[in-house]
Amino acid sequence: MASAKTPAGIKLIAQNRRARHEYEILQTVEAGIVLLGSEVKALRNGRVNLGDGYAELKRGEVWLLKLHIGPYEMANRQNHDPFRPRKLLLNRREIRKLAPKLDEGGRTLIPLKIYFKHGLVKVELALARGKKLYDKRADTARRDADRQMAKITGRRG
Repeated sequence: MASAKTPAGIKLIAQNRRARHEYEILQTVEAGIVLLGSEVKALRNGRVNLGDGYAELKRGEVWLLKLHIGPYEMANRQNHDPFRPRKLLLNRREIRKLAPKLDEGGRTLIPLKIYFKHGLVKVELALARGKKLYDKRADTARRDADRQMAKITGRRG
């Protein structure tokens, strides 16, 4: 039975929680990812770290870099390099839409989540702009104020 947050057929593997704190999310896009067999097995075991990962546009293709997928113990010699560049599967139309937005200053593609969707591994990428320190402080203050308001109205309501 699926939980209330995730739709049917989707199993979350990992999520980059720090990304929403560090970056302002402008747009999201879902992409497939080209993986080796041992990488898929490692993902099923949850051996992934999205922390330092980012995507880059090279020669009309999008590549996911610095994404750590830990080695799968049972693969022995056929194991994969944990930090190898991985090709993302996007339509040419989607890549053409993203290319000019990436050229604007201070924008990058970062992975937000990696998940199984009907048995296929998908990555949710975000077109993001880095936040300044004062933006992070303002977000924290706004969150605290919202929490206080919910607390007060919850007791009286």
